[in-house]
Amino acid sequence: MPPSASAAPAASVPESIAPGGTGADGTSASTSTAARFRSIDAAVHGGFAVLLVASLVRYVMRHSPADNILVLGLAAAACLLYFAVAVLSLRGKPWAPWVFTLVAVWAVLVIAAPSFAWCSFALFFLCRSALSGAAAYAAAGATALATAAGLFRLSSGTDLAMLLGPLAVGLMLTLIYDRIQHDAEEQRRLHAEVSLAQGQLAASERRAGTIAERERVSREIHDTVTQGLASSLLLLEAAGRAWPSPSAHADLGQATALLRGNLSETRSLVHELASPGLDASPLPEALLYAARQYVPDARLLVTGEPRPVPPDVRHALLRVVQSAASNIKLHAGTATATVTLGYLPDAVTLDVHDDGAGFNPAAAAPPSDAGGYGLRAMRQRVEQLGGIFSVESAPGEGTIVAAQLPAPAEPGSMENPA
Repeated sequence: MPPSASAAPAASVPESIAPGGTGADGTSASTSTAARFRSIDAAVHGGFAVLLVASLVRYVMRHSPADNILVLGLAAAACLLYFAVAVLSLRGKPWAPWVFTLVAVWAVLVIAAPSFAWCSFALFFLCRSALSGAAAYAAAGATALATAAGLFRLSSGTDLAMLLGPLAVGLMLTLIYDRIQHDAEEQRRLHAEVSLAQGQLAASERRAGTIAERERVSREIHDTVTQGLASSLLLLEAAGRAWPSPSAHADLGQATALLRGNLSETRSLVHELASPGLDASPLPEALLYAARQYVPDARLLVTGEPRPVPPDVRHALLRVVQSAASNIKLHAGTATATVTLGYLPDAVTLDVHDDGAGFNPAAAAPPSDAGGYGLRAMRQRVEQLGGIFSVESAPGEGTIVAAQLPAPAEPGSMENPA
């Protein structure tokens, strides 16, 4: 046998050449492969038993009782040793002296009675699975040499094929076994790499989901609590400057209403960011209510035939109106705004227009601790749903916040706009 080949692990066939892995896929593959090789082990051991009995019967029928005693003793010893080595190998605790004792007994038996040469195949595989490295090659090689010597003796030393045949078969079986073992180790390595990649991908997806959820919550807080608190603060400051005039009382009442609304919104955020007060009413009414929380004189225009829209689209439209109306309250310097809701065959559009101070969108300050998250949050909401968001404004010319979201019409669907 080639002494320079790679070593086999010291275990039974399933553990030595069955691919393993971590994770669900690797574990299932390893389990199924191990079961398959356990079946191969059982077939090899069963074949050894059948061949041993057949060889024994053949020998007894062809030789005298005096010759049978020695052969029967050797066969019994070889059978017991084979069973012991097979059990130890199955438990992963093979002991090399047991294996070499078996090979030695087998060598004497097959040279004395070449009829048992057919059992050498099972013994070869047992040696390879029970031992590793040079010991496995030595045991398998000794088995092949003993078989060759026994068959050559059977031919009375005249048939060279009887000598070379078992050696050639042993060499081929060694090469085949090494190739199977190498492929199994490579498959085990690939399973481990796949499981590692799956774990990294799952961790990356969890991180991405966490980041996305944080951004979503930040948008919700900005479009509800933050905007409401900013508007309330503005009203309270105005009331403080004008107190005790009637306008101060009005500002104080409006600030109180906004704070109550913020309290309600905060509770809604705690309960999975729902908006029961808005979701229970038709979309046009909900949009007008959201706008008038910040701009009391806001008005609503509806174009097209009203119909139900998906919940995520409805939620995005409500938040866009809230954020845009809050910006009008804080920055536009006007008390009027127009919200236009349009129903197209495959989409729904939203325009929030004011005639206030306006600004230069290209020069808008980036988000910071002082604010600036509104436009970015609105754009993210719309674009995450496959929509289009735009802002048109110029200093002194007012502002138009526009959004278009996909919302295909369902046949026969209608929504009461009032």
